[in-house]
Amino acid sequence: MGNLDRRLNDWSRPKRQERHRRLVVVSNRLPITMSEDGTGSLQVRPSSGGLVTALSPVLRYNGGLWVGWSGATANVYLDGHLDEASIQLGCSLEAVTLSEKEVNDYYLGFANQVLWPLFHDFPECCKFDPGYWYTYVDVNRKFAQVAARISTADDYIWVQDYHLLLLARELRGIGVRRQTGFFLHTPFPPPEIFRRLPWGRQIIKALLNYHLVGFQTHHDRDNFIGCVEKTIPGVHYENTGRLIVVNDGNHRTAVGAFPISIDFSAFETLAMSREVEERANHLREAVSNCQIILGVDRLDYSKGIPLKLRAYRAFLERFSHLRGRVTMVQIVVPSRDHIPQYRAVRAEVDDLVRQINESLGTPGWTPVHYMYGTLDRPELVALYRAAAVALVTPVKDGMNLVAKEYCAANVDNDGVLVLSEFAGAASQMRGKALTVNPHDIDGVANALYRAHGMPASERRLRMRGLRSLVRRRDIRWWSDLFLRSAEEALYMGT
Repeated sequence: MGNLDRRLNDWSRPKRQERHRRLVVVSNRLPITMSEDGTGSLQVRPSSGGLVTALSPVLRYNGGLWVGWSGATANVYLDGHLDEASIQLGCSLEAVTLSEKEVNDYYLGFANQVLWPLFHDFPECCKFDPGYWYTYVDVNRKFAQVAARISTADDYIWVQDYHLLLLARELRGIGVRRQTGFFLHTPFPPPEIFRRLPWGRQIIKALLNYHLVGFQTHHDRDNFIGCVEKTIPGVHYENTGRLIVVNDGNHRTAVGAFPISIDFSAFETLAMSREVEERANHLREAVSNCQIILGVDRLDYSKGIPLKLRAYRAFLERFSHLRGRVTMVQIVVPSRDHIPQYRAVRAEVDDLVRQINESLGTPGWTPVHYMYGTLDRPELVALYRAAAVALVTPVKDGMNLVAKEYCAANVDNDGVLVLSEFAGAASQMRGKALTVNPHDIDGVANALYRAHGMPASERRLRMRGLRSLVRRRDIRWWSDLFLRSAEEALYMGT
């Protein structure tokens, strides 16, 4: 136990085609983060988060430019560091500089205390500060100016996520015409929640300046269409099958669903390496060959971590004969701990882990091994491979790439995925994963019991199906699908 505790403290794949347009990706963050140490020297490290995980392979496969904030404050000399990083990453990087006030109001404020909670159906967590909105507009204009400067009329600008909803509008506002697409990595809320946003009309109209707007699921796409209908009377629609074309009288915008994925090959190859196999075996030995139930979540109220822990406690209380035969490994990746709601979630998680271990643990058996921190990629993949069950239960999630990473790393085809029906991934994985309502504590507990006792033949059948799905619809499939749809949208005259 000690070793673990120490460490833990529908389509087939689209055919790729030659493209004559250079791809320019614009996102809040570059795939590297630069920060200043105590001496004023720059420190360079890989960026974190699902967006970087998803997009880094896209530019390696397709080539192009990436525009984003580096993480450094304004007036910091970056060119030499960016040149070196560009060579390492295989794509050109262009940094947008932000002041401390812009970071506070645009990123920490409007993006993370208005849009993030609203888009995840937590309007009670929103802080509708007009100052946040004005800075958000200014920063979107700043990103547009950089994108305009480094791009040409022949390029395709692909904007990523809720931080930059206004970028196409701002390009037009400075008189620059570009072919633009937008992809939202989060869910999109229904009209009854979106209408609470004081600047909702401006955002809907801004999104209709893009030529193509993509969402994770058809449900999110339909929510957006519902918001358009509520916001702009008299719009016209044309359903082409793959895309819905929205015509507001001024511009035609194609709208579609494009479920994001992972670099399946990279995860599978790493999972099959000797290093990871040995680490996975050591992890199993460290828990006395208890069946590992794994949770990997970023600290966020949308991830449902307290509900997960309560369901696990109910599972142990109801099926007491399994105590000492299973153990949970819960990784919580630090995030946004400057926001009070996030600190409250962490405190609740810490308290629940303590309660479960004190009330149910025995000498030689710890019910929950909990780590608040980050793992490197080999350590994470070793955990994926060692875990008999992955418990992925967000109360709301755009896709959830942990579910797909677990399947890609499960090269022995013997794992079971228990997945929230409110994760975007459930729209693809339903029928092969055990889908649950994370609010149904008894239902999740019963799913864990079913997963524990599932016959080996059923485990293999389900996991083979999941792995085949993620292999076919990987990150290249996602990027190709979006970019092929972008060409289709341009052909249709959007």
